[in-house]
Amino acid sequence: MTSVAHDLWGLTFGQPWIDPAELAAALESQINQPELDFRTQLLIRDSLDALAAHWGRERLEAWLERSASGGRLKQIWTSDLGEPGFPTLRVRLMSKTDPAAVRELLGELGAELKKPALAVIGGSIALMLAGELRRGTDDIDFVDEVPSEIRDQHELLGALAIRYGLRVTHFQSHFLPTGWRERIRSLGRFGQLDVRLVDPCDVFVGKLFSARHKDLDDLRVLSRNLDRGAVEARLCSAGSVLLADPSLAAHATKNWAILYNEPLPR
Repeated sequence: MTSVAHDLWGLTFGQPWIDPAELAAALESQINQPELDFRTQLLIRDSLDALAAHWGRERLEAWLERSASGGRLKQIWTSDLGEPGFPTLRVRLMSKTDPAAVRELLGELGAELKKPALAVIGGSIALMLAGELRRGTDDIDFVDEVPSEIRDQHELLGALAIRYGLRVTHFQSHFLPTGWRERIRSLGRFGQLDVRLVDPCDVFVGKLFSARHKDLDDLRVLSRNLDRGAVEARLCSAGSVLLADPSLAAHATKNWAILYNEPLPR
């Protein structure tokens, strides 16, 4: 079966974010299918329009020149297919954060430390490093606080932010379910820096209590990847403190209904 990353319809349908490079690869794959109905041609045309808006027309045309399928793609791009059929493509394009680049940043950071330090990473970046989420982010979220050995490196952190497009930030652990620290996983050692990740189910449960649309988008993707039974068990066993807050519980109830069309389990 064609992977979602190279299936144009699978990549674009119902996804909150679309990586431009993956969209280009999916277009090359789709154009070589034996029959292209009108809706597929329209999707191809609108996808190329979206890439032109995101990359710039000059870069897109250069890519089409290099592509073995560029001639057929350009033919559809310039065809008169009428009004756009997929107008949201442009606003959903987002270059994904490369986990390898995050590891390189951590390696540079760990190499500059004078003594050992422990960093626990949570939030969306932890999901990306665990392979559960693929989108862009500007932040590497440390739990509770950035260790003093790291936060005192102002010049280094500034240089890394410029080179990698990633800032070292932090969030409070009271947004995570009870016992999260007992379930953290090792990402590895990077020089003097020992890096661990919050468990994906704990990140899911934490995001469930959020009112942010960005967190709901993450939940929509995660709900297809994570085992629902494991998520429910974690919510019921470790989410009682969060559920005790009426405002947070209201957010979780709403998000769960959107994800599963069922009442929030308690």
